This record gives sequence, structure tokens and C-alpha cells, in this order.
Amino acid sequence: MELVRAAFRAECAQLTEILSDLDDADLDRPTDCPPWTVRELISHVRTGAGRLADMLAAPAPPHAEVDAAGYFGAAKFTPEVDAARIDAARSDAARSDAARSDAARSDAARSDAARSEAVRVAGGRLGGPPAGRAALAAEFDRAWRAADEAVGAAPAERVVRTRHGDAMRLTEFLRTRVVEVGVHGLDLAAALNRPPWLTPRAAAVIADLLTGGRPVPAELRWDGLTLIRKTTGRAALTGPEQAAIDAAGFRWLAFGR
Repeated sequence: MELVRAAFRAECAQLTEILSDLDDADLDRPTDCPPWTVRELISHVRTGAGRLADMLAAPAPPHAEVDAAGYFGAAKFTPEVDAARIDAARSDAARSDAARSDAARSDAARSDAARSEAVRVAGGRLGGPPAGRAALAAEFDRAWRAADEAVGAAPAERVVRTRHGDAMRLTEFLRTRVVEVGVHGLDLAAALNRPPWLTPRAAAVIADLLTGGRPVPAELRWDGLTLIRKTTGRAALTGPEQAAIDAAGFRWLAFGR
């Protein structure tokens, strides 16, 4: 649990830092998870990262039924489930934007004079991201920290109920959250034309899940990032690579959004 929790915290903290540096043009970029924009993908990741807070507030199922690999089974990512997930993220992003806009207008009416005075005192050097974009990072930060706090207060053997209805041990579900934040972080980096920021701790947790703890065939010569990209569909497999994977008997996981 502590290794997985450390990976979750590291990856979420890294993403919070990235989000605080985005601008409006960044948020409107398309992603390789169509039809989501960067803004909508962030909303999806925020929901996924914060999900455990509510799950741990609910009654615990009597026993676990699936592990992290089972969570990514093909039956969980049907076109119907994926469509609902896509629509939910788009609606959530729109609601968040509307709420931030309303709050910004209200704050602006009260703070124009104060900001003008602060700028004067600072000699015109007062800067920083606009409130709306700062709020986006703050919302994600609050969501994952609330989840992490709930995890810290629960025993590692605690069982939770997923949105698919399955019962999982807390540690196993937290592994899926590391995948959620880490792999979608690769999607965001690609959309923003930035180098991947996947943290070593998260990469290790994700790679272990993808391979079932087995070594990658030596002939592939993949580093951790390549392994994750290839096995989650973020990069295409060549014919020889597919043959090596098949021979190794990897359990291929299903990834929707």
C-alpha cells in the first residue's frame, strides 16, 4: 500500500504542477482521446483521482471480487460504458467552467480596486495565472488530496465498491488510480507538445501491473516509458514486437477512457 500510495501522490503532485502552468489555448487543444479537449481530459482525470473519497465513505463490501488487472477487463470498457464516460467528463468540464466563470465575475467586482493598489505597490510586477486557470489546478489538487487522506485513514485490507459494481481491495483499486493519472498524463503531454512527466514511482507501479510482475522480453529492449506506451495503445506495436508479446504470454489489459 505505501509504495502504491507514494506513486499516486507523486504523480498527482506532478500533474498539479503542470496544470498550474497552462493557458487557455492549452486547455482547448484536442487530445488523442477524442472527442475530449485537454480541459475535458483534465476533468476526467480529476474525477478518477478523487473517486476514492466517496468510495471509502460508503459501506465496505464483505470481500474482494477482482484485482487491478481484472478491473481493466474488456467487459468494463464496452462502447456504451465508454460513451457514458466521455459524456460525463464533457458535462463535468462544462459545469466547472461555468462555476469558475461565475465566481471570477463575482470576485472581479470586489477586487479590482484592491488589485490595482497591489499592482501599484508592486511597481507593476504583480503576475501569476488568471483565477480560472489557477482554480483548475486547485480543483485537481483538492480532489486527489481528499482521496489520499481517505486512503491514509483506512486499513490497507479495506474493500471498496467500484463504479462498475465490483468489490476490490483498497490497494488494488489505488493501483488503478495510478494508471489513470499516469497514462492520461502521457495523453496530456502529447496534446500539449511537452515531454512526458511520468514519475519513476508511478511508472514502476504501472509497468508491474501491465506485465503481471514478469520481465519484459529482452529482445524488445523497451524502457519503462516505451512499455507503458506500447501496452496501453499509445504507440503501435510492430509485427516482431507483437510476436514477442504473444510468446511471453502477457495478459493484455483493456483500456477505455
